[in-house]
Amino acid sequence: MIERDRRTGAVLSVGRIYCDLVFTDLDAFPTLGREVYAGDLAIVAGGGAYIAAAHLAALGRATALVARLGLDRLSAGLDDELGASGVDLRFLDRTAEAGPQVTVAIASRDERAFLTRRAGRARPATLERALAWGEAVHLHIAEYATLAEIPDLVGRARAHGLTVSLDPSWDDALIRSGGLLEACDGVDVFLPNREEALAITGETRAEAALEALAARFPVVALKAGADGALLAAGELRRHAPARAVPVVDTTGAGDAFDAGFVHAWLAGASPERTLAAAIEAASVAVQGPGGRGALSSALPQARRGLA
Repeated sequence: MIERDRRTGAVLSVGRIYCDLVFTDLDAFPTLGREVYAGDLAIVAGGGAYIAAAHLAALGRATALVARLGLDRLSAGLDDELGASGVDLRFLDRTAEAGPQVTVAIASRDERAFLTRRAGRARPATLERALAWGEAVHLHIAEYATLAEIPDLVGRARAHGLTVSLDPSWDDALIRSGGLLEACDGVDVFLPNREEALAITGETRAEAALEALAARFPVVALKAGADGALLAAGELRRHAPARAVPVVDTTGAGDAFDAGFVHAWLAGASPERTLAAAIEAASVAVQGPGGRGALSSALPQARRGLA
């Protein structure tokens, strides 16, 4: 097996791509029988795999998206954004079975809600070719639902010499399912948010959940929103505060955090620097609508702060 330099090698980001309808600038969430008006609406590409890939690409890390995308009008409407993102699309599997996959995201100040329709299976026909790509050093799994559908994914990635990160991503049907942690055996970097960590471990405090997860994974970064993030790496424990920035939409902030963390971790940054890079990436994400919304205007800042 050829030894690859993880500091400069490419990342594969696997998961579903969605068409996100992001409603922002509203004073309250909709309630049954009442209409609420949003001040703004953005129609953007979404899904953790794409958002993480876009932020990795913005940091200068070669990143390929391993996903399926439909042939319907909503899916086709994402082509320009995907093409302009800097993400390598060679492993994108275009098939009518894959779409449309749609998420309605409603962001009101510090709260958000999602309504999602999944379509078809997650496994792209390009998966094996992607894992064998000679430039890849790392696989990022953007949602546990993808791993649940492809249970041998971690083992196959490691057989190709790749390190692996995973964001469980909230899924009501799976987050408390028995065997989730066992299914994630072999993951190097586990990236839950606070609610996911508490649900997975059954703990009531983030610190206790971090300890439980640290017993299973070499590196755990627990995202705590406005309270920043917690890190466990071996015996090391760290907390870093969130940055105070103007918040437009928190959709995709966790996926941007993942990108900053993985990029710095692969580059060999210190644990403190890796955590700071992740928080900086999330701070960029929340300043625009959708997970990639702020990148076009914040790209120079993102590169200076995170590369």
